[in-house]
Amino acid sequence: MNRTLSKPAFTMIYLILALAAGSCILPMLNVLAISFSDRTATDSGFVSIFPVGFTVNAYRILFSDIQFLRSLFTSFLRIAIGVPLNILLCILMAYPLSISSRKFRARTLYVWFFAFTMFFSGGLVPTYMLISELKLINTIWALVLPGAVQTFFAILLLNFFRGIPGELSESAFIDGADHFRVLLRIYLPVSKPAVSTAMLFSLVAHWNSWFDGIIYMSTTAKYPLQSYLQVLLTGVSTLLTAKTISLKDAEMIRTISDRTVRCAEVFAGMLPIIIIYPFMQKYLIKGLMLGSVKE
Repeated sequence: MNRTLSKPAFTMIYLILALAAGSCILPMLNVLAISFSDRTATDSGFVSIFPVGFTVNAYRILFSDIQFLRSLFTSFLRIAIGVPLNILLCILMAYPLSISSRKFRARTLYVWFFAFTMFFSGGLVPTYMLISELKLINTIWALVLPGAVQTFFAILLLNFFRGIPGELSESAFIDGADHFRVLLRIYLPVSKPAVSTAMLFSLVAHWNSWFDGIIYMSTTAKYPLQSYLQVLLTGVSTLLTAKTISLKDAEMIRTISDRTVRCAEVFAGMLPIIIIYPFMQKYLIKGLMLGSVKE
């Protein structure tokens, strides 16, 4: 007889999950509220999760900054190149490793070889020297090529591919299909949850990455968005002092504080992921459950 948790146990679990969700959502709501609040309310600390003295001047200043828009374009370009490249290379890596050891005797050796790279890397300085020697400094390729092959994504796809019945591929081979056709017509159509999960992870990783932009780009004009925001949020200057201020901007600046602009920067950096996540959620849940149920 299967044992199930009692109702109080479920209540306690739901309470813990609700507290965990609240600890994530409430700070985001506070940041959003501050970004729409005026100087008086923000400096006085009256803002909680609802705006006080509603104003959109922080976002007007933010989106009037040419460097912000340029960095935003760089981040979108990075995603447009980096995510498809990640998924393509990880699929090409996972498919041969999903073949049984009987047909691919060196399979285990290659799996361990790639798994080793998850724990040990070449180091920051050698990687920078390599990127420099390849003349990739100050190019978009310096942001996408070093992490083009992510072993974690490949292992995620590998586990899903290994769960596909071998009879499907064997029947295709008997009918004259090659490996490329089997991958394209059989494996990928049934692997949407795994591919979508890897795609979402790759998108978030590229969008949130800021350190490589600061290392490989010599000027802020080439920074991706997160690198630019990191400089503004941790530096002495803010967007209010970093940009050339016109008379119209000066009038708006009187109504907001530095903290309001910083919160607008943070929320603008989160917004694309917040918009995309609901559309990918069902695939993400299926992808994260891979291998959790054994038949």
